[in-house]
Amino acid sequence: MKTSRNIIIGVFGSEESLMDALCRLMAENLEPKEIYSPYPVHEALRLLKRRSKLSWASWFYGLFGGMSVLAFLYYTAVIDWPLNYGGKPFNAFPSFIVITLVLIILIVTILTLLTFSLRAKIYPFKKAGIIDTRVTDDKFIMVFDADKTNKDQLFTSLREAEAEEIIEK
Repeated sequence: MKTSRNIIIGVFGSEESLMDALCRLMAENLEPKEIYSPYPVHEALRLLKRRSKLSWASWFYGLFGGMSVLAFLYYTAVIDWPLNYGGKPFNAFPSFIVITLVLIILIVTILTLLTFSLRAKIYPFKKAGIIDTRVTDDKFIMVFDADKTNKDQLFTSLREAEAEEIIEK
């Protein structure tokens, strides 16, 4: 994650306290830059109105991959090298279905993995930028951009939201 020079971190001990704090802070127009948790908290994503478009990308990969595979199979079996054996018609579409489904799954898997990796800026030998190591164990963390928020109001709101710890980096 690309961070600004100054960030404020609110540390919470449970998912319930995180969600209560998030609701309270959103009501005060204090939206966190990012939320880190030991497991996915889908309610937080809904509150922040952040939805991934990765499923749409996967759907299009499957659609265009399937069309490409069918076009390739049709071209090779009917146009480029038509063989008539055993009375088989040139366009034996049912025989294309199984390999098309298998290749769609392969294409969607590989391209979705590459899309996710590029979007998340994950690549081999990259040093992990962990904001706070406790998030990998049992803590929930909200990160705020200190340059874009009122610090006094944010500190007061985080204390009222019962943050276990408030860190300014």
